[in-house]
Amino acid sequence: MTDQYFPFSAVAGQDQFKLALMLAAVNPAIGGVVISGPRGCAKSTLARGLADLLPPHKADAKRKDDQSLLDAEFVTLPLGASEEMLLGTLDLQQVLNEKKIAFSPGLLSKADGGVLYVDEVNLLPDNLVDLLLDVSASGVNRIERDGISHSHRTEFLLIGTMNPDEGELRPQLHDRFGLSVELTNQYTAAQRVEIVRSREQFDRNADSFCQQYEASQAELIAAIQQARNILHSVDCSDALRLEIAERCNAARVDGLRGDIVWYRAAIAHAALEQRQQVEIVDIEAVEELVLAHRRHATPQPPSSPQPPQPPQNDRGNDRDNGFKRPDDSQRKQQMPQEAPQEQHRSSSDWGSMEPQQQRTAAGVILPLPVSMPEQQPATKLLKGKVEELAGKTKGSVSGGQHKGVTDSHKPDWFGTLLSNMGNWPPAQLRFKKRQQGQSVLHLILLDTSASTLASDQFSNAKAAVIEIARPAYLQREQLAVLGFGNNKVENLLPRIRAPKELRGWLDSLPAGGGTPMGEALQQAQSYLEQLQRKSSQLLIRTYILTDGRSNAQLQGIDLPGETVWIDTEVAAVKRGRGKQFAAQLNAEYISLMTHTAQGVKA
Repeated sequence: MTDQYFPFSAVAGQDQFKLALMLAAVNPAIGGVVISGPRGCAKSTLARGLADLLPPHKADAKRKDDQSLLDAEFVTLPLGASEEMLLGTLDLQQVLNEKKIAFSPGLLSKADGGVLYVDEVNLLPDNLVDLLLDVSASGVNRIERDGISHSHRTEFLLIGTMNPDEGELRPQLHDRFGLSVELTNQYTAAQRVEIVRSREQFDRNADSFCQQYEASQAELIAAIQQARNILHSVDCSDALRLEIAERCNAARVDGLRGDIVWYRAAIAHAALEQRQQVEIVDIEAVEELVLAHRRHATPQPPSSPQPPQPPQNDRGNDRDNGFKRPDDSQRKQQMPQEAPQEQHRSSSDWGSMEPQQQRTAAGVILPLPVSMPEQQPATKLLKGKVEELAGKTKGSVSGGQHKGVTDSHKPDWFGTLLSNMGNWPPAQLRFKKRQQGQSVLHLILLDTSASTLASDQFSNAKAAVIEIARPAYLQREQLAVLGFGNNKVENLLPRIRAPKELRGWLDSLPAGGGTPMGEALQQAQSYLEQLQRKSSQLLIRTYILTDGRSNAQLQGIDLPGETVWIDTEVAAVKRGRGKQFAAQLNAEYISLMTHTAQGVKA
């Protein structure tokens, strides 16, 4: 290894994380490790340190004739990597010099026998995710492109790290990881001092610091090698296999991959302990690592006094996800099953009501376009339709992304050389096709204050959420719901793929208290701006469902993307300020009473 990493054994704490990495090193067939946690909890440090513990692997004689054993490589896959960088492509130099078509290996070839590390794996583009899914399943990288046909072995340990505040990981890839670890960065004062002191010593003199841990590193390497040597001789009784199956059933695990991974992890744990037989302690030691990202919670009835949980269709979890969560967000009071019919209250009485529920209405009609425009600056929403401006490229919608079909301005050098028989300079340039993978996010700001209980407004607003989510689900687009009511702002649904079913979850949402509209919009603006800084191609549409009964001042708030204001007030003479607020936000105004769109864009 040319790079010197912080020693694996020198990292303080994180025992579960270390165990997961060692199990994967003992038996790569487990399928890698995904680490979820906030910044500053040693995710990257431990992942990089693992490569120093992997035993040498046999070289590919076709590529490395002069070596029989190679140290394990630690290869980082950048988020902005191209498919050519990952898979490999033509050797341009050989084409120019010898006019021969030859393959130039990519990152997958370099990672063979080592670690392929993806930092912020939840932000990896879908096209690269698809490629990783194919290669990790087969262990072979096959390339049919640029006039070449090539395949090579690529067996690597896939390690991904992610911060759940920045979005969920695509479910197909999440399930492909064998083990999952959820970390925290909560340390005692003494632990913090020790961690900082170790890091200072390493930065001051890395060689001297690493020498202090040579013995412990050697012990870990020996333990992993010995475990690998006896791995295939470790036996697991039928009784313990049944125990794994029953625990998977109890956790409502989808499919059988969880059973297989659990069995392999238990075998690896027994091998690390130098045992020839799996025991119940091995099964229990790896249980949480296997089930953390596969377990489905038992559904609760709508009348449960607990706060509503997000739908589990896409393995969403109730995390902060970039929004500020108030300290008192957990409701303590018992909530009635349904709110009463229209109540005669003054506006000052609404804020003093206890949170109450209304079931979702049968349905409402929203004059909204089914899909997002391809490029936000090139389109605008007028009266419920997408109007395309002249001279802009149209695109199709596929898999929650909008993909253009025109040529880009990037030369396709390999295609150019092939079409010109390797002659240089070429007579004519060819250009790569534009592939714009633009993810789509629908952010719903739902008014959950007590005033929305009047005239079944809250019930109709829930139905509107379903109408927004239905096409988003069909297009595999993302959905997030932020609630504002009861004098606080809550992240009700994190950023996940739009679930197929929302009605039961919406039925359990209560409404009550005051309307912190200004705070909700400020948090939404901050959250969306943060997302756009990380992914400039993200398409955003924000829906604000409210009766407009608020004295908030919205000047200066500018939400990225498109904004649709959906007025839930049903009175003939509206007391809310919906149209005024929509104009301040430069938003499209829609009234649920008339089911018609009235353009108020500036």
